[in-house]
Amino acid sequence: MERQPAVSGQFYPSGSAKLNSMVESMVQKAIPVRVIGAVSPHAGLMYSGYVAGALYSHIAIPDVLVLLGPNHTGLGPRGSIMTEGEWIIPTGRFKINTDIAEDLMRRTDILSPDVKAHLFEHSLEVQLPFIAYRSHQEGKVNPEIVPIVLGNLNLDECRLLGEAISEVIKSRKPMGITVIASSDMSHYISDNVARQKDKNAIDRILALDPEGLFRVVKEERITMCGYIPTTVMLFASKRLGAREARLIKYMTSGEVSGDYDHVVGYAGILIV
Repeated sequence: MERQPAVSGQFYPSGSAKLNSMVESMVQKAIPVRVIGAVSPHAGLMYSGYVAGALYSHIAIPDVLVLLGPNHTGLGPRGSIMTEGEWIIPTGRFKINTDIAEDLMRRTDILSPDVKAHLFEHSLEVQLPFIAYRSHQEGKVNPEIVPIVLGNLNLDECRLLGEAISEVIKSRKPMGITVIASSDMSHYISDNVARQKDKNAIDRILALDPEGLFRVVKEERITMCGYIPTTVMLFASKRLGAREARLIKYMTSGEVSGDYDHVVGYAGILIV
């Protein structure tokens, strides 16, 4: 099936020229490197796009992207994976890698083939304009994708899913595959408190500590909507030999809106 854009004209411009121009204003001059994983935000581009643009500027676009996002709609099973078709945005099309998607389902019962959870979910869609732009910059066709939306998994399930993803990636070397976890950070609290809470979560990511991230989000009630996708990505990255994590950019929505009393935090982090 063709998955049509759900938030075009809302989270980003619906016209290809305007969208391309917007993304172009948000990317940076950087030397891209091959990365194992990353954390990228997913708010409207006017708020989080400068963080996402900085992040993707540092990523050498791989052959395949495993995209992990939180389920904001509540539709579909807890682990929803699309196994075939294409995703469409105004600036390009992305084919789903059916072979990898089906292999993942063979290796774990956490994932189920599902379309419903993806139809209106924005967390993965808003990654694609940056990926399309960077692919064009590198003179490549758009990479294939494996879209996965996750609900409320426990820590052991995050570990098992991360291990399954790592095994699939290991089995396909030298194919380049990167795991992207889509997440915003703290939601609708003051800028000062958000920065403090977000630092506690970011420090665990920079330490490559999935258990610590899962624990600190729970214990300190950090409203990081994609902590489960990020925990899964960290488990996978560690199994794939990750050496370090780098914070590329952090900001809050207050820097755009001027409202510092009710902000959302955004972080762009690379795992290499």
